[in-house]
Amino acid sequence: MARILPTEPPAQTRHASAVSRWSGDFEYAFPAIRGVQAGREYYVTMCPLRLIPRLFIFGDELAPELRAQRTLNRARVPEIARYITDNPDDYVFPALTASVDADTRFHPYGERGTDRIAGTLTIPMTAKFVINDGQHRRAAIQRAIADKPELGDESIAIVLFLDLGLRRSQQMFADLNRHAVRPSKSLGVLYDHKDELSAITRLVVHRTPLLRVLTEAEGAGLSVRSRKLFTLSSFYTANRALLEGTAVFSLERRADAVTEYWDVVAQQFHEWRQVYDDVLTAGEVRRGFIHSHGIVLHALGRVGNSLLGTNLDLARRGLERKLEGLSGMDWRRDAASQWEGRATTGGVVCKSNGHVLLTTAAIRTVLGLPLPPAEARAEEALKGGDS
Repeated sequence: MARILPTEPPAQTRHASAVSRWSGDFEYAFPAIRGVQAGREYYVTMCPLRLIPRLFIFGDELAPELRAQRTLNRARVPEIARYITDNPDDYVFPALTASVDADTRFHPYGERGTDRIAGTLTIPMTAKFVINDGQHRRAAIQRAIADKPELGDESIAIVLFLDLGLRRSQQMFADLNRHAVRPSKSLGVLYDHKDELSAITRLVVHRTPLLRVLTEAEGAGLSVRSRKLFTLSSFYTANRALLEGTAVFSLERRADAVTEYWDVVAQQFHEWRQVYDDVLTAGEVRRGFIHSHGIVLHALGRVGNSLLGTNLDLARRGLERKLEGLSGMDWRRDAASQWEGRATTGGVVCKSNGHVLLTTAAIRTVLGLPLPPAEARAEEALKGGDS
């Protein structure tokens, strides 16, 4: 773990840049492993969380061309901080990547084998550390420690490069983010064991044979040749709408209600069953109909929330009676009089909030259900635009 030591003026010392030039009375000492990339030395070390806000600075006040990182998006920080404070026993944080602008000294533990690459990295306290990757994690750590000071004794890995100037730091940022790919939302739902809604969505899909076969659990979308009709993330979004206001019930109770609901819904769409039975291909149904698209699933989640209510107590027979009108709707994508301006624009399925409201309103109207205020206003606006 890092510690602070008094500095003695050193003899000539070799490191990645040149001869060390030391000043000041104190220095940080980090246990570290030394590596080489592109002919330059870098170090991997550990740092107590309490030191992170003190060591690593932001450059938000500078013009973009004078910074080596993006402006901090402060809206992201509370969510990341809550992830730490809400999961103190099993949060996981990847390493920060940073550069330091001072002369450093590396003291290996020995001259042979692994002792040559493991040792102590000393850095003067006057040095400036700049984060090249992980500024939001740094801000979240600061906020989390303010809420739970005991977290300050825990540590995070640091990949530390010796700073070669602004141009090099900016290039490091560009290179680190060039090939970054955010995992798909479906994969996040599949692997998230902390979020109850993710658990419910996985459970419902697993329990329902048709959904289990026809739901893509990993990809962000569906390719033209995919044999799937739905994405796991679409059901996650639909279930969030479906279960709004029901958090007082157990996970199992909510999962039972959601499973029952989607099982009844699936019975109304003959094309879903035909894909399951290999009578139609998934591609044919996705191209020709809109009822397997995320916007319709989301709308059906909103409708289901009204039917089940906050008590989740509507019996299956009641659900079947309430939802039987779905099978009589014209779900063809080219049914412009039904869906253009609602679920589609220019024949392309849209997922904006306004489109979701209008699609939900169309379904409620066919099922004989009253429109909530937001959907009624959307309907009025649509009709006003048509007149």
